[in-house]
Amino acid sequence: MDIGTYGYPTPAVKKIESYYDVPEGVDIRGRYDAEFAKILTKDALKFVADLQREFRNHIKYALECRREAKKKYNEGALPEFDPATRYIREQEWVCAPVPPAVADRKVEITGPVDRKMVINALNSGAKVFMADFEDALSPGWENLMRGQVNLKDAVAGTISLHDKARNRVYKLNDQTAKLFVRPRGWHLPEAHILIDGEPATGCLVDFGLYFYHSYSAFRRTQGAGFGPFFYLPKMEHSREAKIWNNVFEKAEKVAGIERGSIRATVLIETLPAVFQMNEILYELKDHSVGLNCGRWDYIFSYVKTFQAHPDRLLPDRVLVGMTQHFMKSYSDLLIRTCHRRGVHAMGGMAAQIPIKEDPVANEVALELVRKDKLREVKAGHDGTWAAHPGLIPACMEIFNNNMGNASNQIDTVKSEDGANITEQDLLQIPRGARTMEGLRLNTRVGIQYVAAWLTGSGSVPLYNLMEDAATAEISRVQNWQWLKYGVELNGDGLGVKVNKELFGRVVEEEMARIEKEVGTEKFKKGMYKEACKIFTRQCTSPTLDDFLTLDAYNYIVVHHPRETSKL
Repeated sequence: MDIGTYGYPTPAVKKIESYYDVPEGVDIRGRYDAEFAKILTKDALKFVADLQREFRNHIKYALECRREAKKKYNEGALPEFDPATRYIREQEWVCAPVPPAVADRKVEITGPVDRKMVINALNSGAKVFMADFEDALSPGWENLMRGQVNLKDAVAGTISLHDKARNRVYKLNDQTAKLFVRPRGWHLPEAHILIDGEPATGCLVDFGLYFYHSYSAFRRTQGAGFGPFFYLPKMEHSREAKIWNNVFEKAEKVAGIERGSIRATVLIETLPAVFQMNEILYELKDHSVGLNCGRWDYIFSYVKTFQAHPDRLLPDRVLVGMTQHFMKSYSDLLIRTCHRRGVHAMGGMAAQIPIKEDPVANEVALELVRKDKLREVKAGHDGTWAAHPGLIPACMEIFNNNMGNASNQIDTVKSEDGANITEQDLLQIPRGARTMEGLRLNTRVGIQYVAAWLTGSGSVPLYNLMEDAATAEISRVQNWQWLKYGVELNGDGLGVKVNKELFGRVVEEEMARIEKEVGTEKFKKGMYKEACKIFTRQCTSPTLDDFLTLDAYNYIVVHHPRETSKL
């Protein structure tokens, strides 16, 4: 019997048998659930812990290199092609051949890992479903663990859902999309799982648990001997791709499957990464199935990279499209790089959602999608992204009409437009006006997104667009940039300068508008006031936070004490 703090004996305690059975050095602080326990098995957790122990110092070093690069940019430097790796860019080499199971990726749908979404997305008619633990998911314990349960069931083919309110049962069709999984970025911790006393790396938890439980069934049912397949987010340098490559090799070795079984598409969604595309593919050579234009995050990254450059201010976010020279250059260079190396060049997200109550507005929105997808396929992209099942037929029609029976354009379109792109092309300042309406829209969208994220939703329909963390980030950093440099709103004839007083008034008015739009009851029940505080603080902070979600994450971490009972 132990002697307590005040000299009295403390009652003996025993661990309740229903608590998670964890290996040495692992501590789980999330709520116990019998379903979650089937994911958080001792062996699966040991696999995750082994990954963490082997790679944590490499990850810490990579994040330190990011901080060093930021310091350099803040002192006036510009991103550039690395002279030390010119040989990689200039040599002729190709990645491993694309697995037949994912040769055709004309339209991919993306969304969070909730059960109904997983079923509907796999049944959507898209070629690929990217199940998202990253920007479309609020990473609370329940969302993450339920997501793991859902994906395990999906790969096993047993996933179903009885919607009692609609008296409808959802289950998988015979033909389904191929499943890709996007884990979180290197920078995000998993505060509910401690390994050797420190929070686990979020992406290793997402990757490790999914891979451990599903690699065998996936290779049999979906990958035709390959897989599992992944999307890798937020990279800034090829050293980060090298870590992933080593993670994949270790996982293949532990599972006893062939080297090169796991395949991944890297999102080029940071400005520094566009100068590293050849190097990223080179590091992942045996595990790569291409690159993707993560265009919303890319715009966010442009502001973040140039946060100390007052000569590089963005116009209204609605004006920063793919026709801007720096965006077109990024797309053309990505296509050329991927096709030269024998892998897919994936296009960007169509964020529109069907407008059921207004057929005319819906047709206008669909026409915008068609135009964007036609631009992508003609430029040489092999496929594209859609945020909603309702967009898939329109996107698929455009790609089929322009590609005929071909699965992709890897061997047929070499993108001459991408041959002579310079650093200056990739860095050209976007043109366009800044308006009061742009400031208002950023504020309205940012606050509503954060409010949804705090209450568990990471993918939010707002004003006929599907917003995720990437689009909310554009809203945040653009407000921050305009405030920091006191820009003049030159697009609506007002000529006013953005300052804290003006922003304070805009926040107040937009909060009133949000309350009117969502209704007082929902407004009071939601976390709009907390979201407003977080968003306003980040927009007015003297220094720019790296990620909106890092700060907001502290609000959704819920630690459950280890359950004990008195003897």
